[in-house]
Amino acid sequence: MRVRVEIATAATELPWAKVLAPGRSLAYDLLARLAPALGRQFHQQGAGPYGMVPMGHSAPVFPKAPRRRGAYAVGGRGWVEFGSPLFEVVEVFARGIKQRELLDWGGTAFRVLGVSVVDPPAFKEGRGRFRTATPVVMKGTGLNAAGVRTTRQAWLMPTDPEFPVFFQRNLRRKAETLGLDPEVSLTAISWVGAKRSFAVGRGLKPGAPIEVELTGAPETLQAIWSWGLGQANAAGFGWVAA
Repeated sequence: MRVRVEIATAATELPWAKVLAPGRSLAYDLLARLAPALGRQFHQQGAGPYGMVPMGHSAPVFPKAPRRRGAYAVGGRGWVEFGSPLFEVVEVFARGIKQRELLDWGGTAFRVLGVSVVDPPAFKEGRGRFRTATPVVMKGTGLNAAGVRTTRQAWLMPTDPEFPVFFQRNLRRKAETLGLDPEVSLTAISWVGAKRSFAVGRGLKPGAPIEVELTGAPETLQAIWSWGLGQANAAGFGWVAA
């Protein structure tokens, strides 16, 4: 499930460093106010056997904002989305945002116009096509052909040979975290967008938006749609376009 927040702003641009980064802080602030125990768990150790954080968010989108060179264009009416495969998290997001007139997005004010909860597709046939609106990030081993670690920042691009293996592992770990059927498979990467890096926390995380075809139990596919693809979903990466 996800929460779609209709917003408006008089601002005209966001620095690239403020496109994704404020979403994580806002999500944790909502949890801290309305579900503090859950927020502490997510922040300190995550959920399940792998310490994953089952939530994500989009970048703010303003379809009619004129493009601006060197900055992320905003202005007028738009939306931003928050999601989780856990109902209690989605309920906190919806209830908390409804109590606010403004969202502080890294120093830019977004006026809240409306809040709605969006259910995931049914995926009745046990297959689905997922295209992300934000880059998918994935780390590899950092080992060379001789098995020697050459870097600890081994970010993989979707075109790298290692990527499908680590992506598949991430899908199954998400299912296991939620107690769902882990037999979910990547069957194709059908599109890869342009490489882009976003600053969140310390340093830049590089990745690319992708479109993939997945098979699995409908409930597992619904959870992945609500959570996101790849790693660092709580920081806004791998957000699946509705």
